[in-house]
Amino acid sequence: MSPLKKLLIIAASPRPKSNSAILADEAARGAEEAGAEVRVVRLNALTIGPCLACNGCRKAGAKGCVQKDGLTALHPDVLAADALLIATPVYWFTMSGQAKMFMDRLYAFGARGYRDLKGKRVGLIMTYADATPRTSGALNALKSFEDAFAYVGAPIAGTVFGSAAKAGAIRTNKAVLKKAYALGRALAK
Repeated sequence: MSPLKKLLIIAASPRPKSNSAILADEAARGAEEAGAEVRVVRLNALTIGPCLACNGCRKAGAKGCVQKDGLTALHPDVLAADALLIATPVYWFTMSGQAKMFMDRLYAFGARGYRDLKGKRVGLIMTYADATPRTSGALNALKSFEDAFAYVGAPIAGTVFGSAAKAGAIRTNKAVLKKAYALGRALAK
């Protein structure tokens, strides 16, 4: 029997009951039902800061980011995960600030040439209040994620886009809920 797959879900909305958080929870349910070990981290619940561009993580003997905050504490979970799922609302035509800080802080894995991230499968969930991914700016966020994860050798395994203007409104979109659940199951395999 193969060991349990580990899925780390990064919920990057500042609102705990946001549309992207609802879809993240649905993906978690799908992954758990497929037999994965799942950890959901809500970035807004952590004390986190941006990358300081200090390059302390690149100095000889450095063991990752020199900051001591919630994102540094999350790095062992990133290392242990077989797959990552990032769920973010689209704010001002790209990913949320919380998602951007998470992405920027992955820079700390560069001291080892990003070998620790290579091969991890990545899922993306994005929600927005506009009609389409194009007009909302979700495609801008998607391009950023695609470029960053291609650079480190972590393939994008799937994406889910959902439109809902009010917090929690995504619950009425059964098709998008089903896609989020299926993405979670796919990342569990």
